[in-house]
Amino acid sequence: MKRLICISNRVQAASSGASSNRGGLAVALSAALRESNGIWFGWSGEQTDEFTGQISFRRQDGVATATIDLEAQDIEEYYNGFANRTLWPLFHYRLDLTEIARDFAGGYARVNQRFAETVAPLIEPEDMIWVHDYHLMPLGQRLRERGFSNRLGFFLHTPWPPASLMMSLPGHKDLVKSLLSYDVIGFHTDEWRASFIDYIVTHLGAELDGDHALLDGRSTRLLICPIGLDTSEFTAARDTPAARSAQSRLISSAVGRQVIVGVDRLDYSKGLQERFMAYEQLLTTRPELRERLFLLQIAPPSRGDVPSYQQIRAELNALSGGINGEFASIDWVPVRYVNKGYAREELFGIYRASRVGLVTPLRDGMNLVAKEYVAAQDPEDPGVLVLSRFAGAAAQLDAALIINPHSSEDMADAIARALSMPLEERRERHAAMLASVVKQDVRWWSARFIAALEAPEPSKDRPRLTLAGGQS
Repeated sequence: MKRLICISNRVQAASSGASSNRGGLAVALSAALRESNGIWFGWSGEQTDEFTGQISFRRQDGVATATIDLEAQDIEEYYNGFANRTLWPLFHYRLDLTEIARDFAGGYARVNQRFAETVAPLIEPEDMIWVHDYHLMPLGQRLRERGFSNRLGFFLHTPWPPASLMMSLPGHKDLVKSLLSYDVIGFHTDEWRASFIDYIVTHLGAELDGDHALLDGRSTRLLICPIGLDTSEFTAARDTPAARSAQSRLISSAVGRQVIVGVDRLDYSKGLQERFMAYEQLLTTRPELRERLFLLQIAPPSRGDVPSYQQIRAELNALSGGINGEFASIDWVPVRYVNKGYAREELFGIYRASRVGLVTPLRDGMNLVAKEYVAAQDPEDPGVLVLSRFAGAAAQLDAALIINPHSSEDMADAIARALSMPLEERRERHAAMLASVVKQDVRWWSARFIAALEAPEPSKDRPRLTLAGGQS
């Protein structure tokens, strides 16, 4: 295998015991980089008074990392601005929260150029380069402009929005066209790829040849490649003292009640307000369930400088307080709302002690928490996953109870069904989902993407087929 250079906004090598809210990317890339003796390049998360391009090198748990610091203006315009206040809400279908500002776009372009200039000396002719996520979409084009002919791949970890939403972004054509500088673009699901195809065919005039997009003499493969869990590493937590302790403490504190768990980064895409309202609907319409269960919602805060995130935190505080105020008794609190993260081993125990796992985003590229919940269950007495149809994971975990997160009644009904589901049905559903989680794990994901990146470019002499309507 050729050396792999992974490039992402942030660099944070995953180690055992890492908090799960650090995201699946750290776990996934660390596994791939160890196998290729590669380098992970990106922003350190630190601020510097003046950008110098100085690279800090280190090795952690067998992963070599190379990081740079950014100026305050870069962080505000590129990260807090264009990435988190423009692209993130837009890509999650929240046009109402999408902020358009020229300064944001300028910062985004500037930081992508700085990434290209700084990583360039690290790249050798035979290296494969794998760029990650919406923060760095133009980076491939910037590297091509500097003369690099290496195989370049890009993986999108979020949904891709419909063309009608993408068109609301100034400069959308140039931004999307820059993605076609990559040799491979990976998507979690066929839905996200179809939305991308619809845009490039309709608005850029691209042609399709099988799963390749053709434009201006370049061919880009459009790959469906859902990210997986590092299943073996995650399930190894089963026998750790931290996992056993967390499981035991939760069971003891439940006092015979069934536990419903949600573990989500504090973000408006996760549907947390809708989840709380559905839980309130459950308690209102099924009074016989009161005092027989409780909801444990773990929601570590994120992006606290962004106003929309401050708003969601305030709303959730109000909703959880309202539910507890209305339904709690002297020895029962219906909602345990926790604003902090937990180590992976502790989460394993928390998942395992919970009868129902709620993964109900309004829109999500994948959502590895769904796979973590499945992997943590006891196969002989598993819990039930209630999963949003708008999470990328729903395409693989279709044995979950699939719900519409916008409907409080639908979600409440699914929770009630999960709580009363017979053991045999729980085992059957869990076995089907676990088989998918184990088979299509993080190593399958990275191997599939890297194999596509290593594959030779298709012949330019093949006949071209133009498809419309977002189909391939």
